[in-house]
Amino acid sequence: MASPVVVLEEVEFSAIRAQGAGGQNVNKVSSAVHLRYDIRASSLADVYKERLLALNDQRITKDGVVVIKAQQYRTQEQNKADALLRLQELLDQVATTPKRRVATRPTRGAQRRRLDGKASRGKIKALRGKVDPD
Repeated sequence: MASPVVVLEEVEFSAIRAQGAGGQNVNKVSSAVHLRYDIRASSLADVYKERLLALNDQRITKDGVVVIKAQQYRTQEQNKADALLRLQELLDQVATTPKRRVATRPTRGAQRRRLDGKASRGKIKALRGKVDPD
């Protein structure tokens, strides 16, 4: 399957003040960006929507909105681009179909070696008992 593409009209940006060090400029400039992407209202295929909503990701709210905070860069444009890139990475992660797990059983030899190892460890531990001073 091809990876889904983010439609910019469905993405909502809001500028906020960045946290952390920044000198005198940090209290004046809103360079950090909050990206909000409503999964249910998006134009994604239903398969991708279900996979996104099933993800155990702290960036996805209970209402099905992806919230990404970008504040790594000093300019708002760079933070917007970073947030969009991170959203696209999330969508790419959902686009890959997870591999089906094939149930396997250990071979008889592997089971035998495991039990032999356990028995030998048990013998070693049994010898650690107190010695009678007769």
